[in-house]
Amino acid sequence: MTHPETAAAGDAANPAQRDDAAPAKKAGPSNLVMRIAAALVLVPLALGAAYAGGVFWTALVTVVAVGLYLEWLMVIGEIRTASVGTAGAMAIATAGICAAFGLIDFAVVVLALGLVAVAALAAGRRLWVAAGFVYAAGAELASVLVRFDQQQGWHALVLVLLVVWASDIGGYVAGRSIGGPKLAPRISPNKTWAGAIGGFVASLVAAAGWSLAGAGGVLAMLAVAAVLSVVSQLGDLAESAVKRHFGVKDSSHIIPGHGGLLDRLDGYVAAIVFAAIVGLLRGGLDGVGRGLLVW
Repeated sequence: MTHPETAAAGDAANPAQRDDAAPAKKAGPSNLVMRIAAALVLVPLALGAAYAGGVFWTALVTVVAVGLYLEWLMVIGEIRTASVGTAGAMAIATAGICAAFGLIDFAVVVLALGLVAVAALAAGRRLWVAAGFVYAAGAELASVLVRFDQQQGWHALVLVLLVVWASDIGGYVAGRSIGGPKLAPRISPNKTWAGAIGGFVASLVAAAGWSLAGAGGVLAMLAVAAVLSVVSQLGDLAESAVKRHFGVKDSSHIIPGHGGLLDRLDGYVAAIVFAAIVGLLRGGLDGVGRGLLVW
């Protein structure tokens, strides 16, 4: 999710990447148009691949995971170490191929070896490089596991997507129209309590609608959505904190009106990883979606 950031006072980052001299400007009409246009393309793509599942969904999340990892390296200033980027991207891609054929165990082994490789090859900021690889690999593996459930995978995955999208849209609308006290001004100066509450309420409405569409019991849906919305917003703040630490406004400009993949998917990554962990603990490897939805 794209949120204008400010760099820490005294940070030695490139001035072109900083905006600590004045409060961040609100998105203008042209930016809003770009956000809507991007959503009209990306939402059907995500839902279509999610519905198809299997190779299609795995291919999409693998490409996105590689992008997340490379953007993370750009944010922390380690993208110039070609071996680190190449090794991590190859490990994520190979794990995706394994997952596409249902070889989840092999995918986990490949990702573990990839983590060791990028940590060993990192010229500097080794812990940050490793964290970025875990972030991207976790997003890839969790996305595959939630959809892997043949019975409830589709319903569980769409629930996560709806909660994240509703939290984003509700927060954006409420934050801009109501304003008020800042939620975490030192991390994300434009994020307000009104936006956080608006996103939370919107996620509950989306979950209730998905339940009424036949996805599951309404009470369970609302409870899961409530937790996922909070986790999503915390993921948003965490990504903002990383960018602020390194004095970076946007992770990239690959998505018009939104910034980069990290900016767009920060809440989704946190939510899908949390959902996968809960589902895995309750439903096992073949029942992650069921474990998330059936209580």
